[in-house]
Amino acid sequence: QVRVVESGGGLVQPGGSLRLSCAASGIIGKVLLMGWYRQGPGDRRDLVAIISSSGSASYADSVKDRFTISRDNAKNTIYLQMNSLKPDDTAVYYCNVHQVTDTYWGQGTQVTVSS
Repeated sequence: QVRVVESGGGLVQPGGSLRLSCAASGIIGKVLLMGWYRQGPGDRRDLVAIISSSGSASYADSVKDRFTISRDNAKNTIYLQMNSLKPDDTAVYYCNVHQVTDTYWGQGTQVTVSS
């Protein structure tokens, strides 16, 4: 049974920081890519950051200088360090796991940036 579980979301004031975690379990075979996506109210689900098994990372322009994605390949776990958070960062953040033949999504974790 494949499980993809996000954690670390919550309420934070503008300028604050959060660290999201995504742990994937029950996966057989090589995980090629893992990434973070987000979806605000009434919006589409957009890429935030993605990281390959080799550690190469890509970011959306809106978060490039503020967020950092990292991974622990041995545990199939990724992290998203979010600094200098803005109200526009408010969204449900989803973790994605990509294999050659399968793609898995977590249930999401809510991030709310508000005073």
